[in-house]
Amino acid sequence: MIGALQAGMLDSPYSLTEARVLFELAHAERMETGELRGLLGLDAGYLSRILARFEGDGLVTRERSAADARKQLVGLTPAGAEVFAALDRRSSEEIGTLLGRLPEADQERLVSGMAAIRRVLDGGHERAPYVIRPPRTGDLGWVVYRHGTLYSAEYGWGTEFEQLVARIVGDLDFSRDAGWIAEVDGERAGCVFCVRQDDTTAKLRMLLVEPSARGLGIGRRLVDECLRHARAEGYKRIVLWTRDCLASARRIYQAAGFELDSEEKGVENGVEVTEQLWSRDL
Repeated sequence: MIGALQAGMLDSPYSLTEARVLFELAHAERMETGELRGLLGLDAGYLSRILARFEGDGLVTRERSAADARKQLVGLTPAGAEVFAALDRRSSEEIGTLLGRLPEADQERLVSGMAAIRRVLDGGHERAPYVIRPPRTGDLGWVVYRHGTLYSAEYGWGTEFEQLVARIVGDLDFSRDAGWIAEVDGERAGCVFCVRQDDTTAKLRMLLVEPSARGLGIGRRLVDECLRHARAEGYKRIVLWTRDCLASARRIYQAAGFELDSEEKGVENGVEVTEQLWSRDL
């Protein structure tokens, strides 16, 4: 689609592998050929032929290492830097043209998907940054949708549970209630709401963290935002309703100082559940 696999990449006389060699050399002042070969996973003979071609075209220089004469150092010439810059510019232009055909929402989905792929391939070694923000248009529909689909997939809860969440969302009054949406790489990753129960009591509702974002501390941060808001509004106590199978959420509530007040058996879509009421003073 963007010419990466064509014999002449981006209308140039160079293949994808040759362009990758230029890329690595452009980002290093000089590089030992063994390091370059290991980085790209290339056969020694194949790399040698590429460098010989580049040298013949005036794109690279090669010399023996002063520290170890057995090693060869290679770097781009000014002409080589110009060739790489032209390839880089054409690549950006073609990607821009490709993305320009997509609506903004699809562009955001594409970028988020690529970021997710990178995190998975990195093995989760880096903790993804996240932001917490107030709800905006479209978020409330997402809250209902994700509660319905996520808890159906994980616990077998059905349409009645989704309808319950929809009623809670429909009753929100942002002149007195508040909510927060978590985002990771621009993608919604969690939510929580603080609603009025009475003049002295607030209620924490609809805490959710996407499976892909669990382990980042988002759940605890959302609960902390809810507690901070409740205190600022002058509430004396905060309560919440949950189910005992939501073990991760329960650990967050306990760590935040909530205590179990009561529990009773119930049924959700034919699945036995244990309803729990938790609370804490503020």
